[in-house]
Amino acid sequence: MASGGFGSGVPDGGVPDGGLPDGAGIGTEQSPQKLVAVALKRERTRAGLSLSEVARRADIAKSTLSQLESGLGNPSLETLWALGNALGVPFSQLVDSQAQTVQLIRAGEGPAIASANASYIATLLAPSPPNARRDLYRIVAEPGEPRISTPHARGTTEHVVIGTGRAEVGPTADPIELGPGDYLAYPGDEEHIFRALEPGTTAILVSEHT
Repeated sequence: MASGGFGSGVPDGGVPDGGLPDGAGIGTEQSPQKLVAVALKRERTRAGLSLSEVARRADIAKSTLSQLESGLGNPSLETLWALGNALGVPFSQLVDSQAQTVQLIRAGEGPAIASANASYIATLLAPSPPNARRDLYRIVAEPGEPRISTPHARGTTEHVVIGTGRAEVGPTADPIELGPGDYLAYPGDEEHIFRALEPGTTAILVSEHT
């Protein structure tokens, strides 16, 4: 799933302009922008790639990547997914606060990134530890423009359980309508969609990657 900028985890009509609401954060001493800046530099260094090469692979401007690495930018969900793919790392690795064993995230807290194209906010709840291959997100979405995701890394599978409301979820060409308690697994390495059908639609999404 992936663009719009960091949010508070609870939509206020969405964050269509990609802005970071005042006071938005993730329950750590570092701001969301700082976490992304540190992670981008770390992963780019590990990969041995230049700013220009990462920007080219992610199809974003070099100046945009430079701003993000300086902690000045406010990336959208789509931008972070593109950068994760360019660096060969899960999306969660770019927003993870590297919390310790015990971690509590209250409702409305956590690293929440909004889509630029839909009223859709994904909050990272549990990034994949070194010995696992999955990330856990809380999704909050509203009816309107759907969240259409470009294919993620090869071998990715997404698992969705609807909490409240209803949504069409799955491959873009053949989505399935889900209601509270319904579960669906589908290939995340193909284009896929999440379209909220009722106000206040929420879901838990697990992204399982190889």
